[in-house]
Formats: sequence, structure tokens, C-alpha cells
Amino acid sequence: MSKQAMREETERLVREALERKTVAIKQGKTRIEAKCGKCGAPNRLAAEKNAVRVKFTCKECGQAQQSL
Repeated sequence: MSKQAMREETERLVREALERKTVAIKQGKTRIEAKCGKCGAPNRLAAEKNAVRVKFTCKECGQAQQSL
């Protein structure tokens, strides 16, 4: 089976499952991986849906900032 055939089969199965309503699609919080602008430490943030910028405090240095 080629990759294109597998993609088409997957799309067909997903479409059928959505029509039967056996699969539920939920939208919730988004996880953002942000890097501190001061010390460069990685920070993991949880943003509400449709939020563009999230205020956070760096876990390493305590610098208050906003994510992009």
C-alpha cells in the first residue's frame, strides 16, 4: 500500500467516525514552550484557547514576561 493510499484510507476512516459521532473533538488549553528572555531557561505554559500572549514568570530567575 502506498503512502497516498494510506492517507486516503485514514481520511476516509476519520470522516466516517465523525459522521457516526463515535469520536469527540475537544478544544481546550494549549501548552506553550517559552524561553526566558533574560536567562534562556525553558518554561512550559498553559494558555487558554484563542489566547495570543500569556503572562508568565520564569521558573529559574523570576523575571516577569509575556510569551509570543
